[in-house]
Order: sequence, then C-alpha cells, then structure tokens
Amino acid sequence: MSLSAPSSADLRTRAEVLGQALPPLLAEAEHLAQTVMLGEHGRRRAGQGDEFWQYRPAHAGDSARSIDWRRSARSDAHFIREREWQAAQSVTIWVDASRSMGFSGAKERASKADRARLIGLALGVLLLRSGERVGLAGQPPRPGRSQVVAMAAALATGSAADYGSPEVAGMVAHGRAVFLSDFLGPLEDLETALAAASDRGVRGVMMQILDPAEEEFPFDGRTIFDSMGGSLTHETQSAGELRARYLARLAERKDRLQALARAVGWHFSAHHTGDTAQAGLLWAYRALEGGR
Repeated sequence: MSLSAPSSADLRTRAEVLGQALPPLLAEAEHLAQTVMLGEHGRRRAGQGDEFWQYRPAHAGDSARSIDWRRSARSDAHFIREREWQAAQSVTIWVDASRSMGFSGAKERASKADRARLIGLALGVLLLRSGERVGLAGQPPRPGRSQVVAMAAALATGSAADYGSPEVAGMVAHGRAVFLSDFLGPLEDLETALAAASDRGVRGVMMQILDPAEEEFPFDGRTIFDSMGGSLTHETQSAGELRARYLARLAERKDRLQALARAVGWHFSAHHTGDTAQAGLLWAYRALEGGR
C-alpha cells in the first residue's frame, strides 16, 4: 500500500490551524514566563567563571591552590572562593503529545496536553532569556528568540499513539532535560529513556500532569470508560466500587515514577490541571536549578 502526498488543500488547512493556534500559545507562554522571572536560570551555582559568587568552608579534597588565604587569615578555618558558572546549559524538553494527554475532566478546564505545552514553552522562554540553549526532544538545543517560535510550531502537532514515549534524541551530554507527561502508559520506554539520559550525564525533571478527575476518581454508578484513542473500553454498573483499587494503583504508579527519577538523580513532581500553570512552571524552573 502506498501513501500519497498531502494535497495543497490539506496543507493549507493544516497551516491555517497552526497559524490560529500559534500566537495564543506564544502569548500565553510569554505572559506565564514573565510572572515567574526569578533571575537568571543556572547562573547561581559554582563553576568556572570570572564573577565572584561566595566563600565556602574548605572540604577534604580541595586543593591548596583553591583556598583564599587572605579570607582564611581572618579566621581559624580555610575558605574557598567560588565563582559563578558562566557556561550556557543545553536543555531538552519532551512534551507528551499522545492521545492520552487530550483528556480533560471538565469543559472549562485545560486538557493535560494544553497544560504540558504551555509549561514546556514558558519554561523554554525563561531558559532562553537566561542565555541557555533549548530545544524540544528530537531537535538540537539552540539559543535565541527564534527558537521560541520554532518550539511553538512543533508543539502544535499531536501524536496518534495512545500513550507517549520519551525521546532522547537531541539530548546533549551533561545537559539538562525535562519530561512533561501523564506517564500513564507502560513504563518500559521511560526506563530506557532515563537510562540513556543517565549514561550521557543528563540530569533533569519529570512532571506528571494529571486532571483532577484522574486524581479523585469522582465516578459512581453505571459508567463507560473509553481510552482517548478508543482502543480500550470498560463498562461497569458500579464505578464507585473501583475507586479504592484505582487510587491504590495510581499511588503505586507515582511511587514507581519517584523511584525511577531518584535512581538517576532527577526530580519528580505531580501537577494538576486544576492548579495554576504558574505553580507547575515555578517548580520545574527551580528543580532545574537543583532545588525543590
């Protein structure tokens, strides 16, 4: 079976849809990023550079050359003069675009996909403003304002898969990475991706994005559950009886995700679409700096 090239009408329709979605996403991401401007990402950490950052007590293993003898002479302890890190980081952001992410438990609430795209793009805006190189998974990280537009365009496309699999293509050795997903599918691909990232010395953050309905399971009586892709259907006459088992399975999944992240030195957190996007962005921004 051969696949024909898309017609000009199809391309025009897709371009129009993209053109309609792109400006609102960009504007919203820019506004969100502006609300959490906390200073330059990645600069307030020790490393090679010219700017003085802080003094710290000397530890076993520090060389004598690194001791600031003038500062140490004023006390009984030895002190190290640390400088700020001035090398730009490369950050790769993976935003799950699978069908599972299209779920929203309420008409007035953003879908998981919309929230993931917004946080991912706003985080990219913050990092690029700080001089970092940023890219979506599968693309090489680049600096500059034009990268924001390219990322927004790439985020406008979806996936036909029921659940997403993290991509490691484009990750730079010893760089940073961000995974935004509901992580409700099989975990084998996530485990493989984290292992590959760890082998490259990549550190990062995992944010599980869930709808409040997925956290609370507010269903009772006769209910039909359909997967977003339509491949799975389950009908029950007493959904309330499933609540305890469902919540237990969800707690197990979160514990497993936390353990996977901890094993490779990553940070993990759950974010709900019923909460503000600002809260999720702020956590991811700080976690990339090594904090909580």
